[in-house]
Amino acid sequence: MVSRSAEPRPGSGSSPAIDSVSLAIIQQLQEDGRRPYAAIGKAVGLSEAAVRQRVQKLLDQGVMQIVAVTDPLTVGFRRQAMVGINVEGDLDPVADALTDMAEVEYVVVTAGSFDLLAEIVCEDDDHLLEMINRRIRTLPGVRSTESFVYLKLKKQTYMWGTR
Repeated sequence: MVSRSAEPRPGSGSSPAIDSVSLAIIQQLQEDGRRPYAAIGKAVGLSEAAVRQRVQKLLDQGVMQIVAVTDPLTVGFRRQAMVGINVEGDLDPVADALTDMAEVEYVVVTAGSFDLLAEIVCEDDDHLLEMINRRIRTLPGVRSTESFVYLKLKKQTYMWGTR
């Protein structure tokens, strides 16, 4: 089978080219991360071994991760917040420091009202205050922050597919 490579996504830098079969494998795993390789192979027209090899390559390249996604409230984390951060000077050192914090789930460089957005998951309000006041605001280069505390999580999904 001849596969054509997918175009790199805008803003993704030098991402590896992903062909249509790998995209189909990713879609299968987004629907069910525990789906057996044999079932994926049947759906995409490959052997179980070929699927296993492609999945390992996608993992090794950092194209995808296979993880258990939890509802933070059910595992003891009572407070989530998005923190908008404005930085003076170079963004990278602040973004790197945020990525090293266990409580930070993701960091996004933005082109809007904030330079960075960071989602943090905390045990409670005291933990959230500690994160914002003593750990984030004290980072060199941080000019200001604005916190958006989550009152209720209505949707959390990673099923955007491979469009």
